[in-house]
Amino acid sequence: MNSKEFIKALKSICEEKSISEDVIFDGMTAALEKAYAKETGLPNIRIEINKETGEIKGFSYQKVVKEYTDGEDDGEDGEEAVEILLEDAKKIVPDIKVGETIEEEVSLKDFGRVATSTAKQILVQKVREAERQSIMKEFEDKEGELLVGTLSREDAQNYYVDLGRMHGILPKSELIKGEDLKMGSSVKVYVTKIDDTGKSPLILLSRTHYGFVKRLLENEIPELSDGTVILYSVARDAGVRSKIAVYSEDPNVDAVGACIGEKGSRINRITNELGGEKIDVVMYDKDPITFIKNALSPAKDVKVYILDQKKNEALAIAEGDNLSLAIGKKGQNVRLAARLTHYRIDVKTQEQVKEEKIDLSNAIS
Repeated sequence: MNSKEFIKALKSICEEKSISEDVIFDGMTAALEKAYAKETGLPNIRIEINKETGEIKGFSYQKVVKEYTDGEDDGEDGEEAVEILLEDAKKIVPDIKVGETIEEEVSLKDFGRVATSTAKQILVQKVREAERQSIMKEFEDKEGELLVGTLSREDAQNYYVDLGRMHGILPKSELIKGEDLKMGSSVKVYVTKIDDTGKSPLILLSRTHYGFVKRLLENEIPELSDGTVILYSVARDAGVRSKIAVYSEDPNVDAVGACIGEKGSRINRITNELGGEKIDVVMYDKDPITFIKNALSPAKDVKVYILDQKKNEALAIAEGDNLSLAIGKKGQNVRLAARLTHYRIDVKTQEQVKEEKIDLSNAIS
């Protein structure tokens, strides 16, 4: 490969990997300088690469001094290799001063295979480092965000999602229960973690994280994106049911209605993306009693008591069908309501309250 072809190939690599040409040239220059020093034993070498023609030149340099830094003027300590006495330097450059450097071009024709191999190794390392930094710069702010990728391969435990310049890892344990993903298909994923401490950057993905629902909502509902409607909290039992609490500071805005959409159009699109997972949209309220009542939907006529404000403990009293609705199948409804409101909620009947002699005299209702 001649010099021009080399430069063309280098520029192509930079474009392909989104790496600055200056980074590569600087890395290559440093690699060649280190390799030359190793080959010749001379530390004072400067390599110059013409970025247009690819021509490589080498220069040895010496610092002009009044006297050598260390040792006698016999060259045994090698100081003459990097320093030159002022009186000798003036013979070459008459007006040179102490502290300046004097350079002389050196031949690189004897640049051996060992030196070339060393340069190549260092250059490859520089390219990898530059590519890694470029990738991290692109993805560093993506944690907690929704991305769209392509399923490229899988193993026993993970799917690997092509995100463009790198692959993210989607553990099969982070799939929505019952969903079947196909290779080559487009998939939406939530970024749970970006780790740059290993040999290569690591992006962990999920479709079960509650944040996945949050980002889907923001993408589907403009009022959430522009701040007209505010998403207070999300509680999720992936693949089965989620509860979201919303509100608006504009009294003329129906926050719940905006999320549901006309005839359920908006929320249904999100439900379809989640494989049929049901989503309860409830109204957030600053009053914890009202909020807990809303969170226990679809149960109605529920009496709520705050037993301990500091410990966030509450009691909900319901009767008949509303009792089973408040609790939900296997306790799911009350469990999600507790996550949504950040309150520990016990659901009981009035009879149970009497039997257990629960004192409500100091409770807030």
